[in-house]
Amino acid sequence: MRRLVVRLLSDERVRYVVVGGFNTLIGYGFYAIFFELIFGHPLSAVVGVYVASVLCVYASYVVSVPIAFALHRRFTFRVHGTGRIIVDFPRFCIVYVISLTINTFALPAIEHLGVPPLLAQAIVLAGVTVVTYFGHRIFSFHRPARPDELETNEEPVERATAGD
Repeated sequence: MRRLVVRLLSDERVRYVVVGGFNTLIGYGFYAIFFELIFGHPLSAVVGVYVASVLCVYASYVVSVPIAFALHRRFTFRVHGTGRIIVDFPRFCIVYVISLTINTFALPAIEHLGVPPLLAQAIVLAGVTVVTYFGHRIFSFHRPARPDELETNEEPVERATAGD
């Protein structure tokens, strides 16, 4: 059993699903909390259901993005050290701004079809997950291949570079 777990976790995609799933639960949990707080508040009557729902998404991103960055950087993409945090975090945020933009437009569109807000957000998260995986893999945590990796044609296990 231990070998199976180790083998599964050696795959970056599996680690992304595990870490992303955990972070999605955190983000979705905060979305639900903010949803309950705002929709019980007169603010939702002033700004409307769709705007209030999107505001809940924004608030949940503020909480979940730093957590996601730390977990994905260390466990999913196995970047070690602190040498490039100043580069990695803004790039990570750019990917999340793209996902937030998708979420901003997709959530009200799905809600407009009559889907309840909490279910609509769950549907949107499924698509956003795929977009963010490739964004982080290609952009946020991309590291040039080391010369020894070019010879073996194998995916590197560690993505850290000197100075990280």
